[in-house]
Amino acid sequence: MSTIVAANPAGASNLRGKARIDARFAHLKKAGRTGLVSFITAGDPAQDISQQVLNGLPGAGADIIELGMPFTDPMADGPAIQASSQRGLKAGMTLTKTLDMVRDFRRADQETPIILMGYYNPIYRYGVDAFIDTALAAGVDGLIVVDLPPEEDDEFCIPATKAGLSFIRLATPTTDDARLPAVLRHTSGFVYYVSITGITGTASADLAKVQGAIGRLKAHTDLPVAVGFGIKTPEQATEMAALCDAVVVGSAIVETLKNAYQERPDTAVAQALDFVKTLSDAVRSVS
Repeated sequence: MSTIVAANPAGASNLRGKARIDARFAHLKKAGRTGLVSFITAGDPAQDISQQVLNGLPGAGADIIELGMPFTDPMADGPAIQASSQRGLKAGMTLTKTLDMVRDFRRADQETPIILMGYYNPIYRYGVDAFIDTALAAGVDGLIVVDLPPEEDDEFCIPATKAGLSFIRLATPTTDDARLPAVLRHTSGFVYYVSITGITGTASADLAKVQGAIGRLKAHTDLPVAVGFGIKTPEQATEMAALCDAVVVGSAIVETLKNAYQERPDTAVAQALDFVKTLSDAVRSVS
């Protein structure tokens, strides 16, 4: 695998939390390119393999990493990520071990933002204050908690943002202008636009509709807009990169890793990272 050396914003090693995400998007803007956000699920398909992939993602060209927190009922996710969550749990992954993965990653990489993505139940059980403190200490920069609406911001979003974490919201094709202000009120880092109606990994996006939606979002916020759901190939990543600030790919990476691990475990990490590099090359080809 040829390696992409991720460019590091000046002073990024001294940053954490929201500041690290802001620095990465500022760097991307200065470089005049779209970023790649890559998703994997912690512990999938095995804890050691998952850690190796996580540690290798920046070298493969990932600008930002989403790390899924395995959960027994991932209702917003499609079949691929649901299955990856089950594999992670079967492999013994817990929220504590997920945070340990981030801590291990930070031993070698102080620049690449890491966002934990998942559901509120494991965080609630861990304890909100304890989770926020431990996540920051481990090197987590942001959170996507898909089942906490803006009406519940006092529960977790506001304490997390006050502590320095970015709280990233999802906007969807059904989020209208009346709802957007509530969605964006306490959002930081970037806005994650869900390009399709439905669950992850089940359809492809309509580029014209996505372009219109991004224009509407930009009229409401100065935050970068990342687009995900339905982006499965380098070609689709190239098309989407022309429209937004970052492209998010999850299900396709998860499936590539799963298939590679089933066929030949000893090359699974390399195969997954090779695929991420093709996505990064595709996104970086758009200027």
